[in-house]
Amino acid sequence: MPPTMQIAETAAHAPTDDAVIARVLAGDRGSFEVLMRRYNRRVYRAARAVVRDESEAEDIAQDAWVRAYTHLRQFSGRSSFATWLTRIAFHESLARRRYRVRHLPLDEHAAALPASTRPPEQEVGAQQVARALEAAVDALPVPYRMAFVLRDLEGLGTAEAAACLEVPEATVKTRLHRARALLRSRLDAMLGVSADGVYAFAGQRCDRIVAAVMARIDGAGASHITAS
Repeated sequence: MPPTMQIAETAAHAPTDDAVIARVLAGDRGSFEVLMRRYNRRVYRAARAVVRDESEAEDIAQDAWVRAYTHLRQFSGRSSFATWLTRIAFHESLARRRYRVRHLPLDEHAAALPASTRPPEQEVGAQQVARALEAAVDALPVPYRMAFVLRDLEGLGTAEAAACLEVPEATVKTRLHRARALLRSRLDAMLGVSADGVYAFAGQRCDRIVAAVMARIDGAGASHITAS
């Protein structure tokens, strides 16, 4: 069987989120890693969109996963597990950000995009463009950045993004439109380059977060799931 067909077949037979959650709640703690591998990038990007720091985003991702594990029985299924998880990541990120900048004005809408520092055309490669786009995304006000990350980076639909952010769908559309306009003013033709490299989430980062969270879950402080 060709490798592509094997991958498709594996994906088709992958357990649903609900099935994995049921195994975890039944005592199979190791199955939680399946969920982590499935949604680790989204959790990291959600945190990264708020705090604009890679190391802090990793810490927040770990905290969000541990919180999701310990409160797993409280997941009611009214939304998808991914949506519920993304909300946890955003709330953790916003709490961390508020704590860090509590003595500063929080009017993110007053943020201005930095002056262009585009390098000479001949020196701009795929990585340089991705980094330039990442800097421009980081310069967006937080609400616009969240909408852009969920819709354009993670590929969520408007309805799911709205559920994650707990705002009306019309608000997501407005914020995304404004985010794209601000990015166009900063990057011009560079917007034609794929945004997939923004907030890059390589396998090594995923492995690091998974290992840290599983160690915390197995530790004394997070070895059980709280009752609903």
